Amino acid sequence: METVPTPSVEDDTPRATPTPSTPPRGEVGTGVERRTITATVAGATHDYSFAAVQGTSYDGRTYTVYAGVSLDDEQATIGQVTDSLLAGLPFLLAVVAAVTWLVTRRALRPVEGIRAEMAEITGSGDLSRRVPEPRSGDEIARLARTTNSTLAALERSVERQHRFIADASHELRSPIANLRTQLEVADAHPDLLDTRDLVQDVVRLQNLATDLLLLARLDAGESPAHARVDLTTLVHEEVAARVGTDRLPISVDLGDRALATTGSRTQLSRVLGNLLDNAQRHAASRVTVTAAVEDGAITLTVLDDGPGVPPEDRERIFERFVRLDDARSRDTGGAGLGLAIARDVMHRHGGSLTVGGAPGEGAVFRARLPDATGPGDEG
Repeated sequence: METVPTPSVEDDTPRATPTPSTPPRGEVGTGVERRTITATVAGATHDYSFAAVQGTSYDGRTYTVYAGVSLDDEQATIGQVTDSLLAGLPFLLAVVAAVTWLVTRRALRPVEGIRAEMAEITGSGDLSRRVPEPRSGDEIARLARTTNSTLAALERSVERQHRFIADASHELRSPIANLRTQLEVADAHPDLLDTRDLVQDVVRLQNLATDLLLLARLDAGESPAHARVDLTTLVHEEVAARVGTDRLPISVDLGDRALATTGSRTQLSRVLGNLLDNAQRHAASRVTVTAAVEDGAITLTVLDDGPGVPPEDRERIFERFVRLDDARSRDTGGAGLGLAIARDVMHRHGGSLTVGGAPGEGAVFRARLPDATGPGDEG
């Protein structure tokens, strides 16, 4: 029979330190005593960690239970696990990197498609093209839709600019050609020079240049001033300044209440002047200006008893260089910019400009502006 060598212990045999209170019968105490010792067994020295717990049996005896583990074995196990992890970590990192690259590349593939299409659009200048829209419904899909909306807006803007330049060139060509013809005739035959026609063409060019400059400022986003404008005074001064030059007298009925708004007095005067010019051009016998205040807004109305505006053309007349009567003279009919300027200015002032009226009974233009009349302005 083999004899087991007695271990040599450098520390006392672990014993449980008595706890302040012995566990009740049939229970195990919650207090745990921990101790580390060094023991030599069969010539090999190892560190051991022991834990002692007390328990009481049902017959009242108290026992101390010891449990121990070799710290060398525990460290060896931890070392093996660490070595395994270190050995497999590079492979794990490589797998994670590859999966991340593939997933990211797949997720960003639509972005590359959008970038490539935008580069093609920029290079070709063809704003009618659109970027591909993925069906994923995520942020990239929303980015593509927003990009296409922006391209559509740019396309409309560029088309409008091209049309504007073409129309402006067409409008400028006629008076410039007339001026050249008259100057050439005057150079060859000074006695045949008609200065009245010459002055009319110069005035027309001046007015057209002024209109084009104002439209350019409006298109550039110029904000109107925020000064207080007395509309009552503005209307009366504008009508008084036209006496003697208008074809028909203008009737004004603004009521007893003072009217005021905020904005640019010059631009609002231009709106009223354009509306009155249009009414004078089409009225048969009368032009009337009225005003009303409702729901925090002032509505200036310019009426005439002319043929009116057909319902299907009531939006088209506010487009630039549009004339409904193609047969009328360009000298008396204007360049077709007055109403377009008037609506743009009204929009810049936070208002609106519309046209109504029964067909054949005249046109009714309504300019609606925010009411800035104070309590002290009541007349």
